[in-house]
Amino acid sequence: MAIAFLALIALPAAALAEGETIKGTLEKIDGDVREPVAGVTITVELDGTTIGTAESDENGDWEIPVPSAGTYLVRLEVDTLPDGVALTDPERSELPNVSVRNDQNKTARFNLGPGLESGVSTWTRVSSLFVVGLKFGAIIALASIGLSLIFGVTGLVNFAHGDLVTLGAVIAYWFNAAAGGPGWHILLAAVPALLLVAAFGGAQEHWLWRPLRVRGTGLVPMIVVSIGLSFVIRYLILVVFSGLPRPYMDYAIQNDIQFLGITTVPKNLAIIVFTALVLLAVGLFLTKTRLGTAMRAVADNADLAESSGIDVQRVIRVTWIVGAGLAGLGGVMFGISEQVQWDMGFKLLLLIFAAVILGGLGTAFGAMLGGFLVGVAVEMSTLWIAVEFKTAVALGILIAMLLIRPQGLLGVKERIG
Repeated sequence: MAIAFLALIALPAAALAEGETIKGTLEKIDGDVREPVAGVTITVELDGTTIGTAESDENGDWEIPVPSAGTYLVRLEVDTLPDGVALTDPERSELPNVSVRNDQNKTARFNLGPGLESGVSTWTRVSSLFVVGLKFGAIIALASIGLSLIFGVTGLVNFAHGDLVTLGAVIAYWFNAAAGGPGWHILLAAVPALLLVAAFGGAQEHWLWRPLRVRGTGLVPMIVVSIGLSFVIRYLILVVFSGLPRPYMDYAIQNDIQFLGITTVPKNLAIIVFTALVLLAVGLFLTKTRLGTAMRAVADNADLAESSGIDVQRVIRVTWIVGAGLAGLGGVMFGISEQVQWDMGFKLLLLIFAAVILGGLGTAFGAMLGGFLVGVAVEMSTLWIAVEFKTAVALGILIAMLLIRPQGLLGVKERIG
């Protein structure tokens, strides 16, 4: 754990301003394009009395000091929004219950978009969402492989897997954009992030999960341990990294391009191609190497594999290392696509579970297929439902698959009991 958290601990803690403040950043989000919104007025009130006002700067940032801890109303003055920018939910121009603690810099968020009349054709929107879905699905697939393989070789459903995604993104942020970091390009910063998260996965297996297996600990207690571990990792990241989303220095804002008649941003295509190459490499590793074949053999039947001369404990250790490393790499790709946030992996966890169950528990190739299907379905669903509900689509897919084909698309029926 010390090795994996070395770069994370080196992150400078966010400096706290003296006293209490309410702050935020206004961004117009159109697909994957984020643009700061300047010149918008924000008002803070307490019991009907105006406490202060502020205007967002060229980076979209604003901050208003408040006299003490308490619950405040924060209002965005809609008439100050520039042309082409609107609240995605018009009823959310006021946040009536913004609670501020002592010495806290409270963040308030308003969701802004291009508005209803954006002049975008149906084909442009459908094709753009499809590309975004492929990109999102590629990230989910990358993060899902480890969870599926770990379940296959150990039977453990690791609820801390999503936090390995966050850990990879945060470590890469330190190497790329943190004040005390070396300032490497994000593609170079991804290398130590992958290695450190992979090392952390191996340390978990050696110092936590193997002793529990040796003691004969049941799967349910081990699942509870994984939930506790996820809380430890997540809130340690919150303490060190703080709760404010932060972008990498590279590829944060890009202009749209036309590719085969589809409007998208270059990083979407780059993430899809890069992730596809990584998934291809993983597939070749699992099918063409002795170690990969051993991993699949242990996932199919650990006892039979051990009787055939396979070192099962070594295979389990390698599975944890490979699975954690891929999760960390998925976190870097997710951070490039969105922004780095302390709970980003936790938000992705439900989609990872949906992908694994859709493809088939314990099958790496099923996780890959399920990841792409879930990503496309979630993003394309925003054609008909509000963006805030798109994650519920993954839950619906998960429930439907359990009812119709519990073994998943590439899974095999097994007799239980």
